Amino acid sequence: MCTFSASDPAIAIQTALPAWLHWLEQCPSTNTWAAAHASELQHGDVVFTRQQTAGRGQQGRTWQAPPGVLTASVVLDSIPVEQLPGLSLAAGLAVIYAIADLAPDLQNLQLKWPNDVMLQERKLAGILCEAGGNRSSRVIVGIGLNRCANFAASELPDSLIQKVISLHQVAAIVPNEFSLLERLRQYLLETAGLLTAPHSLGLTALLPALRQRDFLLGRQIVVNRSGQQIAGEAVGIGDRGELLLRLAEGSLRRVTSGQVLWQDLS
Repeated sequence: MCTFSASDPAIAIQTALPAWLHWLEQCPSTNTWAAAHASELQHGDVVFTRQQTAGRGQQGRTWQAPPGVLTASVVLDSIPVEQLPGLSLAAGLAVIYAIADLAPDLQNLQLKWPNDVMLQERKLAGILCEAGGNRSSRVIVGIGLNRCANFAASELPDSLIQKVISLHQVAAIVPNEFSLLERLRQYLLETAGLLTAPHSLGLTALLPALRQRDFLLGRQIVVNRSGQQIAGEAVGIGDRGELLLRLAEGSLRRVTSGQVLWQDLS
């Protein structure tokens, strides 16, 4: 059940919120706001709004967030360049861990390469990692999590509504916004620490968990990469977070970026 009350810490007076949380009544995009205010933000800061009016998705696509979608951006500093290709997947794993902590009755949360969290064959959350304004080593991790989303009342077409799911539809208890933000921040900071630690294995340390939750594994898919459509069987996640695709003639293709246009549902 989705309810809000004055006693909910997530809607307390802003001066009572922790220093790391920047609460906006509305904004075009939390990622855009975080990049524009880079000098005011520190490692681990979170920008949150209930009303995002001009969100962005992967590949420059527009992303419309209906009411009830938790939209936030987390600032991470000093991420090594070599770790960037797999950061969206690592962030997706952090989102899964946060949800699993607060809604333990949910099972089989999965990651769909390159940046979606899936539940029951539907999209529960999406992630967009972008450069952090004027700081070359900063990454802004944008998260859109369907917490109490009323898709039926949105302007989304029916074809898209059938592909999404919200926490309130499946969780016995829906975590409040503040609890989710706090837990998301915790796991993303742990992820950043893993990726930046001296002599760290980086993404390699997360590969077993990433591969265990690979939504596309074994599916026939079509990927759009720079206008080229590549069809094949998804056979796993590579060491740097790339999609491994087995083509029809048997060769292995490593796809480092792109959009999954279609996947079978068998």
